[in-house]
Amino acid sequence: MRLLEIYRCFCDETRLRILNLLSQGPLCVCHFQAILGMPQVAVSKHLAYLRSRRVVQSRRHGQWMIYQLPPAPTLELDCQLRSLQDCVKKEPVFRKDLKRLAKIRCECLWVEKALAGKN
Repeated sequence: MRLLEIYRCFCDETRLRILNLLSQGPLCVCHFQAILGMPQVAVSKHLAYLRSRRVVQSRRHGQWMIYQLPPAPTLELDCQLRSLQDCVKKEPVFRKDLKRLAKIRCECLWVEKALAGKN
């Protein structure tokens, strides 16, 4: 992966927010919608852009598309993703995104536990 391609991916705030969220683990498009407050079409376009440049990977799980960072990123991508994590710690929008993600994960666990109790 060329460094120029990585920087093209990083030159959009929404894509940076997506990458920051993915640093916490795989997510479904619906999670991005809820956290970013964007329609599915807009989120999917950004994810398709990142996927076409191999910055993220996707897999289908039933009706959901799950996105994640590559398990073995190139050295260039790994360095830039680590740098991104260092830079976003002080930015309010990125911190808010992570708080929303934590809330969504708690809600999902609660639903899973409730459903498991009904079986």
